[in-house]
Amino acid sequence: MSAPAPSPLAIVDAEPLPRQEEVLSETALAFLAELHRRFTPRRDELLARRAERRAEIARTSTLDFLPETAAIRADDSWKVAPAPPALEDRRVEITGPTDRKMTINALNSGARVWLADFEDASAPTWENVVTGQLNLIDAYTRSIDFTDERTGKTYALRPDEELATVVMRPRGWHLDERHLTDAEGTPVPGALVDFGLYFFHNAQRLLDLSKGPYFYLPKTESHLEARLWNDVFVFAQDHLGIPQGTVRATVLIETITAAYEMEEILYELRDHASGLNAGRWDYLFSIVKNFRDGGPKFVLPDRNAVTMTAPFMRAYTELLVRTCHKRGAHAIGGMAAFIPSRRDEEVNKVAFEKVKADKDREANDGFDGSWVAHPDLVPIAMESFDRVLGDRPNQKDRLREDVDVKAEDLIAIDSLDARPTYAGLVNAVQVGIRYIEAWLRGLGAVAIFNLMEDAATAEISRSQIWQWINAGVVLDNGERVTAELARKVAAEELANIRAETGEEAFAAGNWQQAHDLLLKVALDEDYADFLTLPAYEQLKG
Repeated sequence: MSAPAPSPLAIVDAEPLPRQEEVLSETALAFLAELHRRFTPRRDELLARRAERRAEIARTSTLDFLPETAAIRADDSWKVAPAPPALEDRRVEITGPTDRKMTINALNSGARVWLADFEDASAPTWENVVTGQLNLIDAYTRSIDFTDERTGKTYALRPDEELATVVMRPRGWHLDERHLTDAEGTPVPGALVDFGLYFFHNAQRLLDLSKGPYFYLPKTESHLEARLWNDVFVFAQDHLGIPQGTVRATVLIETITAAYEMEEILYELRDHASGLNAGRWDYLFSIVKNFRDGGPKFVLPDRNAVTMTAPFMRAYTELLVRTCHKRGAHAIGGMAAFIPSRRDEEVNKVAFEKVKADKDREANDGFDGSWVAHPDLVPIAMESFDRVLGDRPNQKDRLREDVDVKAEDLIAIDSLDARPTYAGLVNAVQVGIRYIEAWLRGLGAVAIFNLMEDAATAEISRSQIWQWINAGVVLDNGERVTAELARKVAAEELANIRAETGEEAFAAGNWQQAHDLLLKVALDEDYADFLTLPAYEQLKG
């Protein structure tokens, strides 16, 4: 007996957009409805499992490699599927949202890969969700161009062979798309919307271009969540007549629980896996979130004091490289978030040196590629990896068998010789308010103090304020971090922004709303799992 036809999806509370019927066709919506019917119940179960695991961490203040999957880790015979030619060389990847200008600039950037982001670098307004899909369709059909109204400058694509390969990042499992609901009014998970629309419209088109539908999978917390993604891929390929194994997925290891399941995650996705990525800010956010009540030994210092050379971060990145290469997968390094200044060459000089040192370290550690946030950083990162790789596409043959990471090494937070400071508290408040204000205007990637910030940096900012208050941290100036101190710093920052922007611009922005939302998620006794959940309720569009 055949399965019942899925209920049609309704588009709710959304103003019609130009050309939206090209993305939200009847057949595309029917495909989303089938994904929703089949996979949302399992998504819901896995979200409930996250809460259970967090409760267990709160009780034990520890994590370990899973005993029930020891056989998978011990079995040296399995490998992930070989990389397709378009993903064999990933030495530099640029990240950014899918607005029209960024789409052209990222594809033209000289990077080997563009992470086309529907997740942390994109606020999920309906316009961003739909037009982002349109921009990618237009890029693949070479019908995309852009003229900057302010400068009159025009942007167009270079020849196909010079363009970056797209690896698209859908939203995480925890976020719903409120504008698409089933007959019962249940919203479709944002992850299935982003994946489904992109796959439906572009899978065959990408095959015709000798590429394929490639994905970055964010916020994964367990191998069971990777298994769900794998089942989505298998169904989608069968349903649309795309050969099995066409999809390739790179999983961001940006949660502390996933760090203990790297091999299992690759195993679950082995026919579709192409690598793992080390995502720094979300990883730190996850440590704070999971061990927020674990006492002083889990208190993180200022976020900018936690570099990738911290012992527990070295353990994480070296384990990732070893795991990937043992299984034939790419290991992709972290973000260089610096945004070059057009006015201050000294700022650029110092920052470029830091970026170079970071990329040199990654290349020397065995990573096969790394991320940058700005086209000007592509040559710097490229030079670091060219020097190590030469003409080779990657260094997956470097097995890093010298690496031996124990379970406790990954959570040895107190091995870092740094303490929270008053300046760190101020910076957390500044970045939090300024990022949230932009996000509420529909911007997900925001330049703040010469760094490209996304939702992950706002998450670590508000989480650190929460943790420092609840742990009774005493700062370098002798002040104890309290809710009152956080409110005082936030009020001062709001006054500074008002003076900086002027009354008219201040009134036109979302500054008070952003200030209030930051304090809510930083001070509420009941810690919100994700800042973007309450923020989405306030997002217009």
